[in-house]
Amino acid sequence: MNERDTHPDQHPDHHRDHPHGDEDVLAERFEAYRGHLRAVAYRMLGSAAEAEDAVQEAWFRLNRSDTSAVDNLGGWLTTVVGRVCLDMLRSRRTRGEQPLDTWQPAVSAGPDPAQDALLADSVGTALLVVLDQLTPAERLAFVLHDLFGVPFEEVGGILGRTPAAARQLASRGRRRVRGADAPETDLVRQRAVVDAFLAAARDGDFDGLLAVLDPDVLARGEAGTTIGARAVASGAKSFAHLAATSRPVLVDGATGLVRYAEGRLERVLTFTFVADRIATIDVVTDPARLAELSIEPA
Repeated sequence: MNERDTHPDQHPDHHRDHPHGDEDVLAERFEAYRGHLRAVAYRMLGSAAEAEDAVQEAWFRLNRSDTSAVDNLGGWLTTVVGRVCLDMLRSRRTRGEQPLDTWQPAVSAGPDPAQDALLADSVGTALLVVLDQLTPAERLAFVLHDLFGVPFEEVGGILGRTPAAARQLASRGRRRVRGADAPETDLVRQRAVVDAFLAAARDGDFDGLLAVLDPDVLARGEAGTTIGARAVASGAKSFAHLAATSRPVLVDGATGLVRYAEGRLERVLTFTFVADRIATIDVVTDPARLAELSIEPA
């Protein structure tokens, strides 16, 4: 992805930040950065309303902080918004909210719906759906560094990790985004990959599982998220008894797996593919979500 937004601190600004005593000046400077901050938050959260909440929280934190020694207010605010969004993404996953595969542009809670429309046009629903395939840490590293040019030292500081670890997270996110942008694997090749995955899971074939999994594969379900081919393969081996009674189907038009228990749909596995390997596995067991899926014979 080559999208890179102009950082607000690239514009002339000869004022230093003000302590609490001059709130009007501080509010005026904050408003100059609001558009940039909303763009960051929107790409992180995929919701205009939540992005507005994150920006408002940044304003509250700014009011509670003495920024008189801060030379780069835009960078400081970007870091604050990043931390707020990271907390919101982690909370969203803890609550088990549905991913953005059902995302629709949200109606803004803010006063500027025209700005929301511009944000939606500049980001695109497809990118937001792809970004939701990333873990919160990957998403933050990719969005802040690749889309907004935030140095890895600052990204690592937000995540509580080293710059090298932040670089690795951004690289992993970049691979997923680029892979998802590539032409989708056709159904025949999808079926071959899923058949190989299912056979290896039934046999407890660790090497066979590694052969069809992307090195950075992400598997997620109500029980949590697992990252990396070796960890996912180990987990798949432990569910060999479930694989024995699972079978390929078309789930919303793509190749997936289903398992029935006593005539009732018990779980569905859906996949995304990168270069003929499985990049993400979503395990759906919630009855309400299962009822929303379109399942056809493969």
